[in-house]
Amino acid sequence: MNNVKKENLPTKMCPVCHRPFTWRKKWEKNWDSIVYCSKKCSSNRVK
Repeated sequence: MNNVKKENLPTKMCPVCHRPFTWRKKWEKNWDSIVYCSKKCSSNRVK
């Protein structure tokens, strides 16, 4: 992900709030396993 412009970063849709969220540096190693955009959405998911 080096030297990639912000508009070209990968995005995903949050299943809780239905908003797109983009790749972050801190998610670099586990981007494939990220499902929710935030801790709030993760805690509000349908169980």
